[in-house]
Amino acid sequence: MTDKLNRRAALRCLAAGLPMAAGVAGSSSLLAADTALKTSWLTSTRKGLDWVARTQTRMGHWASQAYPTAMAALAGTALIASGSTTTQGPYAKNIRRVTDFIYSKRRDNGLIGDPLTDNRYTYGHGFSMLFLSQVLGEEEDEERREELISTLTKAVEFTVSAQTTSGGWGYVSAKDGNDFDEGSTTITQVQGLRGCRNAGIVVPSEVVERAKQYIYSCQNPDGGISYSSKNRGTSRPAITAASICCLQNAGEYGGDVVDKMINYCKDNLHQIQTQQQAFSHWHYTYLYYAQVVYREGFRDREFWEAFRDRLYTEIVRKQRSDGAWDDTTVGPIYVTSCNLIMMQLDYGFLPIYQR
Repeated sequence: MTDKLNRRAALRCLAAGLPMAAGVAGSSSLLAADTALKTSWLTSTRKGLDWVARTQTRMGHWASQAYPTAMAALAGTALIASGSTTTQGPYAKNIRRVTDFIYSKRRDNGLIGDPLTDNRYTYGHGFSMLFLSQVLGEEEDEERREELISTLTKAVEFTVSAQTTSGGWGYVSAKDGNDFDEGSTTITQVQGLRGCRNAGIVVPSEVVERAKQYIYSCQNPDGGISYSSKNRGTSRPAITAASICCLQNAGEYGGDVVDKMINYCKDNLHQIQTQQQAFSHWHYTYLYYAQVVYREGFRDREFWEAFRDRLYTEIVRKQRSDGAWDDTTVGPIYVTSCNLIMMQLDYGFLPIYQR
């Protein structure tokens, strides 16, 4: 009941264009921050959400030449993280359009995506499972719930069939990709599977266990995770941060492997490197590492809040006047969605990101 009341309070604030303050889930943590900083974060988030809603096409996607299914699912996740659902809130229409667009990408074999035009379709499939599973948790229309359940059940079956012999996933299914796998696509599948399981969809436990073993096999002595089980090399900060999320989503929150990975990320990521510094995939990296630190904040609130203050300050500093953030590779919808998901972790609305 409390979560429902908090969501309703958030929707009233969003609809009125007001900052989300007392009475909204996660806001007690926000209120502990400096008032001026907090206001700038809330204003930035609202501007970003409005830009996402404003630039959506009538078909439900965004003007991105690359990975349209993945981008739509990420943007939809950012919108639903605000408290809006398919029926309530200022972004309800946009979330419905995303859902319809993702439905249009369903294949008979359970894949959500287009293998003819997307040579990395597992990203879109994983992000779509994640988004739709969060929609399912708030869907009250029985007919739409049944359609979501059917779609997600088939999507899980596809992910199971696409797993490689090493236990990971590649840019395409194991059959289409000669059994190649790598860390970033493995993370999208496991997080999507966890979202489905949280929503009541049956997910085979052995599939998740094999994915955990895959990550174990990719760990280097420094605690970081290498790119692939078949292409070992130096540890990658982005893959390591995402792999911690993967293990946490698989129910592994501690132990020697996870602790070493967290220590590696603390050494390499925790002080918030600027976007001009050495390693690549800044937004991808912090999208996942922020989730890790947020969960760790359950035990040490100051650990999360000090990190959050640095992260949000860097994000707000780079925002454009129209509410978006720039990206030269995939397009602004990608980094804008990643930033908005990070900026809304404290709201605690989506089960997949909760502590």
